Amino acid sequence: MIQRSLLALVTLIAIACTAVAAQNLSPIKLPAPQTDGGKPLMQVLKARQSAREYGSEKLPPQVLSNLLWAAWGINRPDGHRTAPSASNKQEIDVYVVMPEGAYIYDAKAHALNPVASGDLRAVTGTQPFPATAALNLVYVADMTKAGRPATDPQQAMNVGADAGFISANAYLYCASEGLATVARASVDKGALGKALKLRETQVIVLAQSVGYPKK
Repeated sequence: MIQRSLLALVTLIAIACTAVAAQNLSPIKLPAPQTDGGKPLMQVLKARQSAREYGSEKLPPQVLSNLLWAAWGINRPDGHRTAPSASNKQEIDVYVVMPEGAYIYDAKAHALNPVASGDLRAVTGTQPFPATAALNLVYVADMTKAGRPATDPQQAMNVGADAGFISANAYLYCASEGLATVARASVDKGALGKALKLRETQVIVLAQSVGYPKK
C-alpha cells in the first residue's frame, strides 16, 4: 500500500513538472540505422530475456537509431515496416520516453518529434524500475488508422498482435546489442495518456523498458 501511494505521488509530481516545464524540446534527427552486423539470429534467440534492473547510462544516438529502426522502421521503398501489421494499417505509434522528455517516432523521417518535456519515465509503469531505465517505449494504437474501434474483438486482437510484433523486434535487437529490456502491460493508461497528450482515439497497448544492464 505504501509503495503504491509513493508511486502515485511520483506520478503526480512527474505530470505536474511536465505541465510547468518549458516546451523547448527540439526534434531529434537520428543517424541512419546500421542495417548490417549484429549477432546471428540463433544466438540472439538464445540470449533473449527480460530484465528489470538497469544501469544509469544513456543510449548513444546510433544505438537509439538502430533500436527504433529494428522495432518499427521502414525497410522497403514502398513504406512497409520491419514488423508486420494487420492489413498494413500501421496503426501503432511508438512513443519514446527519456529523461529529457517524450517523443514520437517518425519512421519516414527517421526522427523523434517532441511531445512533452520533463522526465515521465516513472509514469510509464506501475513498478519502480521503469523510472531507472534509459528509456521506455510506449506502443499506442491510433484507432483512426485502424479503421475499427478498440472495442471490436477482432480489432483488439489486431492491435495487440501488431504491438507484440514491434516489441519482439525490440527484444531481438536488445539481445544482439547486449541491452536489458522487458515488455509490460502494467501501465496506468489514464495517467500516461494524459502525460503523452493522447487523443480519445489513441489507445495504449503496451510499454517496454530499455537500457544497459545494471552492473
